[in-house]
Amino acid sequence: MKKYLIVGLGNIGEKYHNTRHNIGFSVLDSLAKKEQITFETKKLGDIARFRYKGRTFILLKPSTFMNLSGKALHYWQKIENIPLENVLVITDDLNLPFGTLRLKAKGSAGGHNGLTNINEVIQTQNYARLRFGIGSEYGKGRQIDYVLGQWDKEEQEILNDRIDKCTKAVTSFALAGLANTMNTFNGK
Repeated sequence: MKKYLIVGLGNIGEKYHNTRHNIGFSVLDSLAKKEQITFETKKLGDIARFRYKGRTFILLKPSTFMNLSGKALHYWQKIENIPLENVLVITDDLNLPFGTLRLKAKGSAGGHNGLTNINEVIQTQNYARLRFGIGSEYGKGRQIDYVLGQWDKEEQEILNDRIDKCTKAVTSFALAGLANTMNTFNGK
């Protein structure tokens, strides 16, 4: 049975819950709810598993804080013996308009500390990442407040729909493959 490691990036703790920077956690929480599974606290993160159409999905919410996400990803990839092409990282992206999805096979960290750490730890940029646009509606010097801030009212109204689309992209990644999933979901 093929195994897939789906890593949602975020920060642990109640004060980060439902912030823009934690969209990776929110997507995995939604997927777990849909599959009626719960997360267990394990080494370096919270883990949940489900099987779907002959594939095993291992959902990981690192407990290492965003800037050390690579440690948790690397540990679980090795423990579960998952090839890098079956790893998908879900992250927020300031450079994309709110709610826009962009799946890529590889790429730079684009200034994202979580991706920077993953690239350093696994020593490659060649892994799939699903970027969730959070927009860049903040004033000069307010970037940290913005990414660690709660969604505004307008965003909240369409957030669940966008998260749902993201969960569909995750299952499509494992079932239809990277290229087909990119064609179906990118920019939508």
